[in-house]
Amino acid sequence: MVFKRMLLVGLLAASSWQTVHAQGSAQTSGTLVVVPAYGEIRLPNDEARATFMIEEQDKDKSVAASRVNQKMKEGTEIIRKADKSATLTTRGYYTYPVYNDEPQPRPLNIKPRQILGWRVGQYLEMTTTDLAALPATVAAAQRVLALNGLVFGLTTATNRKLEEARIAAAYANLMDRIAAVAKAMGRTPADAVIDTIDFEASGAYAPQMEAMAPKAARATMPAPVEEPSFEAGETTVGMRVVGKVRFK
Repeated sequence: MVFKRMLLVGLLAASSWQTVHAQGSAQTSGTLVVVPAYGEIRLPNDEARATFMIEEQDKDKSVAASRVNQKMKEGTEIIRKADKSATLTTRGYYTYPVYNDEPQPRPLNIKPRQILGWRVGQYLEMTTTDLAALPATVAAAQRVLALNGLVFGLTTATNRKLEEARIAAAYANLMDRIAAVAKAMGRTPADAVIDTIDFEASGAYAPQMEAMAPKAARATMPAPVEEPSFEAGETTVGMRVVGKVRFK
């Protein structure tokens, strides 16, 4: 008797599951599904941006500024001679006083701090596609200037050429995801009709965040510098896409 009841319960449960499954499949007809996708491409970097700097300190502001101006001019000429294809851009020039150290907080009635000297500095950015000569160029410049930062990336021309490849990669990933969604819903990809594809207009991809490295120490006296070792690496570019799919 107990066995018959258990068998009856099992048959009813199986029948209920089949009914729900069948109803679930039927209810997907006309369903609008939003499917996000992302396609990416990796390419070797073909551009480098190196930031050089020089800083001097002296009791006389004009003396410190003169030394900075002279060394930056000398360093700029060295870079131009070492890499004639490089593009040079001044990124900053600063002058600020150096005070004597005093315990904090200071009394309100104390006299203004005494200026002991002046610190003057300047930054120079070099952009180049000659990565093979980059170590030698940097080593030559380091006889006068300090290397403050180095970033590798892709040139503007390369990024433009990648537009078609990014779109194709994103679209291919979208098709793969639509097929996966259809399978999960118990449907076939042939049942899916694309309603809308949004490539986000600008072909947005994750921007390469750049930050200036901490200031390097003041350059020492000119001397031969061993060539540094650089690995350009690669950059991953991609495109996000959103597709609206309606099932028949």
